[in-house]
Amino acid sequence: MGSGTDTGAYAYEQKVAVEAAEEAGALLSARFAKAHTVGSKGDGGDVVTDLDLAAEEVILARLRTHFPHERIVSEEAGLLEADGSRTWLVDPLDGSNNVAIGLTAYAVGIALCVDGSPVVGVVHEPVTGRTWRAALGQGAWCGTTRLGGPRAQLPRCGPVLAWTQGHSVSRSDVRAQALRGALELHSRRVLQLWAPLLGWTMLASGTIDGYLGYRAEAVDFPGGALLATEAGVEFRSLSGGPFRVGFDGPDSGRSFVAARGEALAHLVDLASAATGGTPAAE
Repeated sequence: MGSGTDTGAYAYEQKVAVEAAEEAGALLSARFAKAHTVGSKGDGGDVVTDLDLAAEEVILARLRTHFPHERIVSEEAGLLEADGSRTWLVDPLDGSNNVAIGLTAYAVGIALCVDGSPVVGVVHEPVTGRTWRAALGQGAWCGTTRLGGPRAQLPRCGPVLAWTQGHSVSRSDVRAQALRGALELHSRRVLQLWAPLLGWTMLASGTIDGYLGYRAEAVDFPGGALLATEAGVEFRSLSGGPFRVGFDGPDSGRSFVAARGEALAHLVDLASAATGGTPAAE
């Protein structure tokens, strides 16, 4: 894996997660051109491909081999129940809608949560072969490079931001419309990637300035958010209050602003104004 997180707490768990993500990524890359849709989820048009299922099988096999008595929540398989406080979160193909139309913007995500909070986060991008990883209190890394997160200063031409929303958010959701509209008006660019984990790698690497999420998905959010947190990113609720990163609870508890310094204040102001500035709006 390189330096930084090869030893210390959760080193073994991180090693297994990296190996599983990279094995699944190799499968996705090899079969990308022949991917086909096998189903859909929700009413918003989100799809499931044969590659989702194949990559998931690879990852679950590794996790069950190394951690046979631990709970797993996977994007397609759902909850694989077990006792204890540890839960693995698996997104075998983040960006299924992109893959279905031949767009090479996708990733593999694996996270470990203890008592609902992330302690390991791994994101692998098959297209470039890069893997980002973080363990609680040990920084965020890509290869041997420790990630420093985004700059604290607000760019004069406006920030570049990423946006994510959960599958259950409808096109007619007025709060989502207000948030996206405010971002478009007051930012240089807003990335809507259909692959939220890629946004987290960019934020942790400092190539974008902030991230705003509305009712984010439980499976891919915690691992990506840990990468950002370990790179120095701060989180707030849409009204500017404290925010806890986790996967449990309703999706209304996963609406957030993530940035640092002036950019964080700028995003909180935009989000608060767009949602009326009240916790109920979150």
